[in-house]
Formats: sequence, C-alpha cells, structure tokens
Amino acid sequence: MSASSVLSAASLARIDQAVAKYPPDQKRSAVMAALTIAQDEKGWLSTETMDCIAQYLEMAPVAVYEVATFYTMYDRKPVGKCKLAICTNLPCALQGATVAAAYLKQKLGIEFGETTADGAFTLKEAECLGACGDAPVLLVNNKRMACAMSPDKLDKLIEEMK
Repeated sequence: MSASSVLSAASLARIDQAVAKYPPDQKRSAVMAALTIAQDEKGWLSTETMDCIAQYLEMAPVAVYEVATFYTMYDRKPVGKCKLAICTNLPCALQGATVAAAYLKQKLGIEFGETTADGAFTLKEAECLGACGDAPVLLVNNKRMACAMSPDKLDKLIEEMK
C-alpha cells in the first residue's frame, strides 16, 4: 500500500510540512499532526489509514494505534457530519455541562458515542478542553470552541450545523 493510494497529495504535503519541523531521524514526532491531517481528509481513521501513516512515518503500526486510541479527538469509526464533544469534567459540570449534555442527548436522541440516524451529528464526551472559565464548553469538529453553552445556544448551534 502506498501513501498516495490512501491520502491525497495535498494531505501528504501537509504531513511533510509537519515532519520538516523535527530532526530528520525523528519523523515519528509528527504522528499527531499526521493523524489530524488524515482524519480531516477521511473523516475518521480506519486501520488502513493508520497503517499508511505508520509506513509513511517509518514507525510500527501499533505505535500509531496507541496514539489514536489514547487521544479522544481521533475517531476510529465513522462520525456524523458534525461532531460535538462536550466537556463534562468537574469545572464544566459545576457550570452546567451535565445539564447541557442531557439537553443535547434529548434533543439529538442519542447518547455519548452515538451518531444520529441521518448521520448529521455525533455526540462525544470530552476531557478538559482548557476553557474552564467559559464553561460549559463544546468542541465542534475538533476545530471550533463554543462557550457558555445554554440550551438556547445549543439550539442555535444545532440549527447552524444542519
């Protein structure tokens, strides 16, 4: 399997840019960037994609799997068009995250780790997102932080993402 048969030339060029930030003998240091780039292109990380990254970075596939399974931002199965990850750690919970999470579950009709039947939304429980002062916080598609998420703000976000 060649990398170009799994990932686009544009993604491989972005991975090359990430690799260039490290000493030549430390290509594997770019594994998190490579996983992010691959997930952005593919939507999720299949075993084939992770194996491609391992080959491209000259590392053992199991080392790539370890990174992909440790960090919650990597999806190892298909997710909805919009992935909503809500922090439920204590600071967010004390500021209403459990209420917001329950509201999202009810509104979307799914539990954490599930995707709506139409494939539009996946709901995930996130570890600390580092914005405790803006709690409760939600990360949209691993890229956009939404803060102080009340039921009204959640309704607006869901409408916007449809």
